[in-house]
Amino acid sequence: MGTRIIQLLAADPALALAAALERPDYPRLGEDAGLVAGIDKLGTPISLEPALTDKVDVMIDFSLPPGALKVAQLCADRGVPLVVGTTGFDPDERKRLETFQKNIALLISPNMSKAVNLLGRLARLAESALGPDCEVAIVERHHRTKKDAPSGTALMLARQVGRPVDVHALRMGDNPGEHTVIFGLMGETLELAHRAANRDGFARGALDAARFLAGKPPGLYTVQDWLGV
Repeated sequence: MGTRIIQLLAADPALALAAALERPDYPRLGEDAGLVAGIDKLGTPISLEPALTDKVDVMIDFSLPPGALKVAQLCADRGVPLVVGTTGFDPDERKRLETFQKNIALLISPNMSKAVNLLGRLARLAESALGPDCEVAIVERHHRTKKDAPSGTALMLARQVGRPVDVHALRMGDNPGEHTVIFGLMGETLELAHRAANRDGFARGALDAARFLAGKPPGLYTVQDWLGV
């Protein structure tokens, strides 16, 4: 995700990469982020913890929960808004992450895709229209190296449906992500599905969320605030 965000960001004249963070054991710390991403040199070395300056309008985090919490603290200390696309937070980690809304504008979502977030609204509409007699299940499929199962997106969709939902997770191949919400009734079935061909929808969504969050006062913002749905 970081690589694709850098590539798409570099292609947008309205955006500029001001910092690029990585974990301590990343073998290419200190190298130019653009060259690591396979594009032209951007003049921004990959760092463990850069000195965030006034030129940083917003940060985007796609990492693991411990790393995201460290980034959130870094941003809170410097007053930099933060978009968090990281998944896998336990309840205590999520609660701690949300405390940073006192200091900075904070937007947290397990999926930054516009289409996926619309899927959640459609699933809620379907559940309301079909009523309590329908059975609901979610099937999600991701690449074999994804750490959390079920995915944060599947859990988000289950919450949006608004009732107990069976969630089934598959981990295989290099699949960037599929989510299907299935409504079963006697004699018929309704399926609402999103299939990612690559990570561009997630990366573009994160950049759009960053545009929305830049300059906002401290507080906890949602994808619905950003999309206006």
